[in-house]
Amino acid sequence: MVRTAIARIVGIFILALLVPQVAHAQKAAVKTNLLYGVYTRTPNLGMEFALGDRHTLDLGGGYNPWNWKGSPGDNKKLVHWLAQAEYRYWLCSKYSGHFLGLHVLGSQYNIGGHELPLLFGKGSKEYRYEGWGAGGGISYGYSFYLGKRWSLEANIGVGYVRLHYDKYDCVKCGEKVGTESRNYFGPTKAGISLIYIIK
Repeated sequence: MVRTAIARIVGIFILALLVPQVAHAQKAAVKTNLLYGVYTRTPNLGMEFALGDRHTLDLGGGYNPWNWKGSPGDNKKLVHWLAQAEYRYWLCSKYSGHFLGLHVLGSQYNIGGHELPLLFGKGSKEYRYEGWGAGGGISYGYSFYLGKRWSLEANIGVGYVRLHYDKYDCVKCGEKVGTESRNYFGPTKAGISLIYIIK
């Protein structure tokens, strides 16, 4: 799982480096989603490329390989990788003010000991879930100017994600209960990101 996650994230950033060669990029930005990073303790990085005066492509990913320390015998975890790509249309000009977006995302996860009723139903804290998810949606955001090269961005998105996972009884070492699939409709992204404009 670790090698696969690293390979996919590296692939996204290689693609990100090639996009400016294909597009007529006038600006590029590097960013990190502070909300996602702090709330889930996940290191994350994103890049955004200008495709025109009001169009950008945002690529991002995060990877969390750690189990959380808890009581003895506890195996609370939110191990996952997440990758997303989003086309953005800016209402005024790129990297400034309001934008509307269309995004796709993919994830692989091993989650245990967390109450996540929207994703896995009530009582999910008593089980461990190992699987994948893929989907997409629409989003809205706003970029706040902080300085010549710095800005702060807030965004939220809603959409659909298809989840497929193996469910295990108990957080640490229980028997496999079964394999399930779930259709999720609801929030698909949320962020408060710190942005540095490169060019």
